[in-house]
Amino acid sequence: MMTTDATLTSKGQTTIPKEIRDELGMKTGDRITFTLMADGTVVMRVKNKSISDLAGSLHRKGRKPVPVEQLSL
Repeated sequence: MMTTDATLTSKGQTTIPKEIRDELGMKTGDRITFTLMADGTVVMRVKNKSISDLAGSLHRKGRKPVPVEQLSL
């Protein structure tokens, strides 16, 4: 578990501490989702995976993988 502090600016902005960014592998342009739980806890999820990162994560025996380029949108 890691705990760090950050300050909220008058514009409602904050900086995610470097230790947290490094641990999560965050980079410029990553999307972040905030979820407010009923008990007041805020869950932050980093969305830094692209569809190509997921390629091959679902396997079925006897089936050949389909390249991302062949998937219909």
